[in-house]
This record gives sequence, C-alpha cells and structure tokens, in this order.
Amino acid sequence: MAARFDLVTIDSPDTDALAAFWSAALGLHEVEREDGNRWIVLVDGDGTRRLGIQRGVVRPGSIHLDLSCASGDFDSELARLVRLGATELHEPRREPYGSIANLADPEGNPFDLCA
Repeated sequence: MAARFDLVTIDSPDTDALAAFWSAALGLHEVEREDGNRWIVLVDGDGTRRLGIQRGVVRPGSIHLDLSCASGDFDSELARLVRLGATELHEPRREPYGSIANLADPEGNPFDLCA
C-alpha cells in the first residue's frame, strides 16, 4: 500500500509554546506526546490528527509533511519514494513507536515517512 498523507508538522525549538498557540488558535487539543516535548500531536473535536509539533530548528520551509504507511511496508515504501526522486536526509531510524525516515522531495522540501 502506498504512503498516505498523515499531517502537517511544524518544527519548533519550543514545542510546548507552539502547541499551546495552535491549540488556542484552531480549537485543537493534545492527544499525543513523546520524549517529553519532542513530539506533540493536536487533533480536532472529532479526533482527527491535524497538526504535529516537532522539536527542531526553525528555518524557511520548516513546515513539512508526514506520510505514514504500515510497518511491514516501510522498507518497500521508502525504496519506492527514493525511486521517485526523494533523497534520504539521514539513515532511517527504528524507534520504540515505529520506523521513521527523513527525506526531501526533488526540490529539497523535507518530509518524513513514518510507520
């Protein structure tokens, strides 16, 4: 199964403050938090994941897409995206919550593949 769009992620050095801002601005609430404040997910009233706040360096283009796939499809989906022109920015990681690859599209825009 091909990767599917999951959510938009904003990089921030202060994830708590940014999550509080977007929660108030959009009427969202927090449902997921990992590694203290490294990763925060905000959802709407129906529980739909809308926004990810990830600890990172703020720079132009620091908003990126997160794509998701089944864990059993991770390696083949990563290979497919690379064949399509994506570049791996770092070695894929296996975390307790799943696998993640940091990629860039053919124009250098960052995105992640998560399983």
